[in-house]
Amino acid sequence: MDYPDKPIKLSDSTFAETIKKYPLVVVDFWAEWCGPCRMIAPVIDELASELSGKVVFGKINVDEDRGVAGQLGISGIPTLLVFKKEELAERIVGAAPKDAILAKLQPHILLSE
Repeated sequence: MDYPDKPIKLSDSTFAETIKKYPLVVVDFWAEWCGPCRMIAPVIDELASELSGKVVFGKINVDEDRGVAGQLGISGIPTLLVFKKEELAERIVGAAPKDAILAKLQPHILLSE
């Protein structure tokens, strides 16, 4: 299976097929105008590169695609949702530092290896 080494752009129409395709997906819900979203964007890029082959990172712009965000109860951004085998496994709200995000992901990575 081909794992991207940078975040992939997701939409309401590609979300379901993406979390079905990969065993571990982190989805970043963000918006252009959101300062904290811009702060964690480089962290997400780094993690996507470092964890390539283990985790797939996707980004949904909540201004462009509101459907999935609404269904999943996203009320604040940035919010990172971790999906393991299509199930919501973790929710990280706010601009968490890289080590905090890694700490939340680590158990899921170990379990899926």
